[in-house]
Amino acid sequence: MEIVALIFSIVAIIIAIMAYSRAGGVAALKKRVEALTDAGEDIISKAGDSLRDKTADVLGKVEDAVRGEEEEKKGPKTSQKKEQKK
Repeated sequence: MEIVALIFSIVAIIIAIMAYSRAGGVAALKKRVEALTDAGEDIISKAGDSLRDKTADVLGKVEDAVRGEEEEKKGPKTSQKKEQKK
């Protein structure tokens, strides 16, 4: 009885190995991992580009606000100087 169980288990292992290799085996698994890795890198790249663009926009707005404040501070002084020269 034990010999029959051993034979069945060996046959089952052989069938499982054949099915695994026919389904693609390790090569298919590696291809899938590479595809998922590439997709993840693309998503990260796009997110980084989007974040970079948003940061540049915010910094541009801050620059405009600071330069506007500088011009407001300088504006009256320069107009006063022009009036004094006349």
